[in-house]
Amino acid sequence: MPKDMFGDIVEPSIKVGSQQWYTVPLSIVVHTVLIAAVVIVPLMAADILPSPPNMMNAFVAAPPPPPPPPPPPPPPAAAAAPKPVMDVNPAAAPVEAPKEIKPETGIEQGQKAIGGVEGGIVGGVTGGIVGGLEAAPPPPPPPPPPPAPVRVGGAIRQPTKIKDVKPVYPAIAQSARVQGVVIIEPTIGPTGQVQGATVLRYIPLLDAAALDAVRQWQFTPTLLNGVPVPVIMTVTVNFTLQ
Repeated sequence: MPKDMFGDIVEPSIKVGSQQWYTVPLSIVVHTVLIAAVVIVPLMAADILPSPPNMMNAFVAAPPPPPPPPPPPPPPAAAAAPKPVMDVNPAAAPVEAPKEIKPETGIEQGQKAIGGVEGGIVGGVTGGIVGGLEAAPPPPPPPPPPPAPVRVGGAIRQPTKIKDVKPVYPAIAQSARVQGVVIIEPTIGPTGQVQGATVLRYIPLLDAAALDAVRQWQFTPTLLNGVPVPVIMTVTVNFTLQ
């Protein structure tokens, strides 16, 4: 029993099949016929083959697109601007030469017609001046400049002082025992009042007090040819310790 089961393994042998020699070629021929029948027979059936598409359809053009919409109407033309009206000035110089020469009336040359123009002038004023407008009067001349002050001496007499103001002795000058004479040159106006003053001789602690006193003085007007004029004179202010 074991030998029958493992006999082929222990004693291998080659056996030829029991089929006949023509079995394989016959099988090949049968398969070839079947394949040919499956492929060729459907092609030979004309009613089964699909009909080819109509080739003329390929050359038919597509329908044209719809026409574009009409353009919008143009805007209305703007109204023409009115022509400016030229304001003709009757007194303006003519551009073209006149066709006829009229006799002169004297107005063109600036002459005044005695008794005026008959019928008046167009655009004139009722009750106007006969013969046209007169020139405006010239402006008044400027006032003459004030006369320059003259120095006292010779024909110019020294004015008389009618108002005297004593100077105030500064306390600091009294404490420092400062005294002396301050010489001042005042300018007396036409009315006799002092218009200005200049110190000619200085004393530092006494100058301001001397100027304040002189500016308050008043004199009689000085006349030159009967006309009051400003004058320049020299005065002294004396400071003395008591």
